[in-house]
Amino acid sequence: MQKIIKKIRTYMNISQKEFAEKIGVTASTVNRWEKGAAPTENMAEGIYSLCVKNNIPAYDMIIDEIKAAADSIVLEENRILLYHGSKSGINGRIMPKSRDKCDFGKGFYMGTEPSQPLTLICDYPKSKFYIVSLDLKNLDLLNVEPDLEWAMLIAYNRGKMDKIKGTGFYKKYRDMSENKDLIVGSIANDRMFYVIDNFFNGNITDTALVNSLSALKLGKQYAVVTQKGCDAVRIEKELDISGFEKRFLRTIADKNRKSGVDFANRVCKDYRREGRFFDEILDDAL
Repeated sequence: MQKIIKKIRTYMNISQKEFAEKIGVTASTVNRWEKGAAPTENMAEGIYSLCVKNNIPAYDMIIDEIKAAADSIVLEENRILLYHGSKSGINGRIMPKSRDKCDFGKGFYMGTEPSQPLTLICDYPKSKFYIVSLDLKNLDLLNVEPDLEWAMLIAYNRGKMDKIKGTGFYKKYRDMSENKDLIVGSIANDRMFYVIDNFFNGNITDTALVNSLSALKLGKQYAVVTQKGCDAVRIEKELDISGFEKRFLRTIADKNRKSGVDFANRVCKDYRREGRFFDEILDDAL
């Protein structure tokens, strides 16, 4: 996304030559960056440091660039626009082949906000970012609200319920998404991931979890879990995320994870005596 470099320079109100001097390169190098060339890893680190030193909102610029690209896409009726991140890029037909232990099982996952997949792929050098569309027509849909049912479905798909296999409780969540093409539910984002893991690990109760869910504004994730669902996905645009941009994304991801830890600790303190722990819920199902 070559426009980011120019946006940063414009924000600082300096010329290509002045920008180059601050980074330690030539003006012609900056000109090449603004035309699409990618900075080297060392140069990307220099741009990152410059932005941090001058309080430049580069992360917001990255998100704005993606949303501007999305806004330029015209969709047919029944199609919605979503975002997907891949660790190594999409080659060939889209298929439901993510890891089995994902929130809603094996599938192809998309988010309603670009920040969701971006933070998941920022540590991978060959990662790719996609703006995609999904045709909702003729898909069997399960919509999961952000509550305890959502958490228990995630628990099932992550293998956290294995000790109660064969029980009616286990079968309920095993069968919940059966014969569905598409599952829509809240995403366990960088902040919520720590909270829900604390619930599964027995550190907070279901009451604390539910109160966390109500306090956090979780974006939606769309998981197509059948080939029929995957065939309804169309790649609209592929965007390259440079090393410099990934550096900013990693910083935001780390910051959000830390805020998730702090948030979970506060919730645990506020509701430490209310509700049931995850193991207690499973024991009651036996």
